[in-house]
Amino acid sequence: MAIPTETVYGLSALARDEMAIRRVYEVKGRPPSHPLIVHFADADGAREWAGRWSQRAEVLAERFWPGPLTLIVERADFVPDAVTGGRSTVALRVPDHPLTSQLLRIVGDGLAAPSANRFGRVSPTTAAHVRDDLGDDVDYILDGGSCDIGLESTIVDCSVDPPQILRPGGIATEDVAAVVQKLAATSGPSRAPGMLSSHYAPRCRVILVEPGTPPGEPSTGRTRTLDANADPIIFAREMYTELRRADQDGIDTVVIELPPARGIGTAIRDRLSKAAANR
Repeated sequence: MAIPTETVYGLSALARDEMAIRRVYEVKGRPPSHPLIVHFADADGAREWAGRWSQRAEVLAERFWPGPLTLIVERADFVPDAVTGGRSTVALRVPDHPLTSQLLRIVGDGLAAPSANRFGRVSPTTAAHVRDDLGDDVDYILDGGSCDIGLESTIVDCSVDPPQILRPGGIATEDVAAVVQKLAATSGPSRAPGMLSSHYAPRCRVILVEPGTPPGEPSTGRTRTLDANADPIIFAREMYTELRRADQDGIDTVVIELPPARGIGTAIRDRLSKAAANR
């Protein structure tokens, strides 16, 4: 089942059901070594999946859950390898969407839910996007309307000291830093969703320009210009829709003026840099 969240739609499966988890990987075309995020109705449910729950994880959960924050912690012994990609850690989140929150309360356990699209492509922010991408490979779609934030959760690795932000997202890096006081620089190979160098990619070419920088010579073929700098919050909400629309309209190149690297602008820049790396 595809489920809505405040970030993007997820392709969900019971996180304890290894056969269901393998089906998620199959539908997405996702490498089995790429870990999944497990979603819960509340922080109490999430803590049960942790082998060790640090004080920093607790203060972040208290401050930002429910919301677009994923915490990586040491896993409990029962957590399936299929969820963690064989790692000793697990990624946990409490989403902030009324329909999915109700579903999670009914289920009474964790739902693993990566974005409901083919691996590496543009994430879905409406039920129609899910159907366009996955077609009959998804049995049900819980239609919760358009996602409020429109890009993925911030991922903070609390299994290390000091914590690391592995993926910027709906919670600003500055807000995370204000709670934990100290953050380490992200380093090492991909170990969380969205850490690959090429991801979130449309079929068209994506060219990025810094704020106020002339776009240069026009590209050959059909070109569309987007401005992420004017209102980054609105742009984040519409970004994946605009990238999808460019493909639907047969656009060859999308030129995007980037927002400043602060607030949600940091996450926008991260997603667009990976989309641009596809070519």
